[in-house]
Amino acid sequence: MKLGVNLGYWGAGNDADNLELARVADRLGYSVVWAAEAYGSDAATVLAWIGAQTSKIDLGAAVFQIPGRTPANTAMTSATLDSLSGGRFRLGLGVSGPQVSEGWHGVRFDKPLQRTREYVDIVRLALSRQKVSYAGEFFTLPLPDGPGKALTLTVHPVRAEIPIYLAAIGPKNLELAGEIGDGWLAIFYSPEHSGESATAITAGRAKSGKTIEGFDVVPTVPVVIGDDIEECSNFVRAYSALYIGGMGSREKNFYNQLATRMGYEQEAIEIQDKYLARDYAGAAAAVPLNFIDQTALIGPRDRIRDRLSAYSDAGVGTLSVAIYSGTLDERVASLRTMAEILDESGLAS
Repeated sequence: MKLGVNLGYWGAGNDADNLELARVADRLGYSVVWAAEAYGSDAATVLAWIGAQTSKIDLGAAVFQIPGRTPANTAMTSATLDSLSGGRFRLGLGVSGPQVSEGWHGVRFDKPLQRTREYVDIVRLALSRQKVSYAGEFFTLPLPDGPGKALTLTVHPVRAEIPIYLAAIGPKNLELAGEIGDGWLAIFYSPEHSGESATAITAGRAKSGKTIEGFDVVPTVPVVIGDDIEECSNFVRAYSALYIGGMGSREKNFYNQLATRMGYEQEAIEIQDKYLARDYAGAAAAVPLNFIDQTALIGPRDRIRDRLSAYSDAGVGTLSVAIYSGTLDERVASLRTMAEILDESGLAS
């Protein structure tokens, strides 16, 4: 198992701190640093900035939003980042949700699986530096009956293939990730509830004639190191409540549905009710400690070290930590501690 670090969204007033965390992770031998985007900072610019100030760590998009870019533009950006960084880019893709897709990008949120499949097809075709000609349900290149012609990407990525990860939550999305992706970007990942996800991914791999070997399972896991488990959990509550209660509408919130499938149906309803009523503190308080404990690494150092074996046994290839507490010095210390803990566990690869 390897370590990554997820810096989340940029522009929250801690940009200099996040850059320092990326530099420290680079020096500590972390495998990858991930940057996110929603409807604020974009991941590509952030990764270019980090890439210019690091030397070894991979640069991961977690994720580029599929409705926000044409597949050809994503191929251009991926090839450019890979070239500039000396072959360090990893492409994470996700369809986002209906509110962002339709409200921000003006793209209908329909048939996300088929849209994703076509999108990845075109990105891979472009990155292979073949002429891009494609006829799909959502994408047709070149457009018919016009002046357009099939073109070839002029930028040379460093690697023959840039790894593509899919952010997925539901069973069908997970199966698609296994079929067409090189890895899975997971959120609220619980080793105890990973069996259904592993089954879906394995089924997808079988569809493409592949095994699970080499497929990178990458959960983002909040980390809070301290003596008091309850106190540690409080640093993660607002994050959990935001996604379970506020990411999406009442009718379509994928994270709320995930919590329900994990056995927290009534709690998920309560969190969402309070969050949508703008009782953010109440929503955070309603997140069960057990849910946080299953989906985060909280508590004393030795407890976290012992917990890592559950992630490894569940098939996690890259554990991406998100440091949720403390000053910059304390967050840097947490990064160092996680690297030491992984070494001590004997699970490092």
